[in-house]
Amino acid sequence: MTQQLAVFFPGQGSQAVGMLDALAESHPTVKQTFEEASDALGRDLWSLVGQGPKEDLDRTENTQPAMLAAGVAVWRVWQQSGGRPATVMAGHSLGEYAALVAAGALGFADGIRLAADRARFMQEAVPAGEGAMAAVLGLEDAQVVVLCAEQAQGDVLSAVNFNSPGQVVIAGSAAAVARAIDAAKAAGAKRALPLPVSVPSHCALMRPAADRLAERLADVALAVPSVPVIHNVDVAPAEDVESLRRLLVEQLHSPVRWVETVASVAAQGVTTALECGPGKVLTGLNKRIADNLTTLPVFDPKTLEAALEATSNA
Repeated sequence: MTQQLAVFFPGQGSQAVGMLDALAESHPTVKQTFEEASDALGRDLWSLVGQGPKEDLDRTENTQPAMLAAGVAVWRVWQQSGGRPATVMAGHSLGEYAALVAAGALGFADGIRLAADRARFMQEAVPAGEGAMAAVLGLEDAQVVVLCAEQAQGDVLSAVNFNSPGQVVIAGSAAAVARAIDAAKAAGAKRALPLPVSVPSHCALMRPAADRLAERLADVALAVPSVPVIHNVDVAPAEDVESLRRLLVEQLHSPVRWVETVASVAAQGVTTALECGPGKVLTGLNKRIADNLTTLPVFDPKTLEAALEATSNA
């Protein structure tokens, strides 16, 4: 029996100018994938990814389609290189869209356009400077949840990314996030620091964006994935297309339950996973979540070769 393989896709924050350059040199599929994405958007994503400037790549409306294209490109290279098929998939926030494309639930061009619109809806939902996010390190998850409730004081404030034990991201109005940072430090957090983002993702401030996304999704063709995709919202695969639409809408204003997602994969007996996309963010998080799950990052020829070798006889 072939050993199970989980495939994870990173989200916003893993992007970098020059990402996937080395992989593109040896695998034309990478550039071809970005050319498809560029055609779908009407702008040159590969040039932006390769040359920057960083400020433009880091703009939400560019980052999200670029990261989706990057994840799908790596997955296509993995398949063409004879890599083992996935038995379960998941993605962190925007990465969930890459998982759905890879699992055949969402067309690639549709996904690229949807990611760009999703990003625009998010950016337009909250005026610049009114929202914020911060990372809180070294407190229990429950402590952070209570702290947010105490420091909201009539504003929006909540724990939105449960990334690994002792690492929680909070989001909400700028004033409330600032209060929470001070309160977290007073409560003994190792670190509590604002994140350089322009959108307070996954909190109630994103409900207007979610309403717009719901309208947009009504025109997008979706299918039940060929491989189970575990969703951020409820840590379970969607049972049907309508559930899939609902979960994508709810994801915008709901927490990313990454700790539970990885733990659920490990509980299924999966011991090996790939991180398809630039960087090693999820690899680092997963290591702190599940001791019995080895995550192999794939983003250049060296990591691709190492992952193929590690999974070839499993």
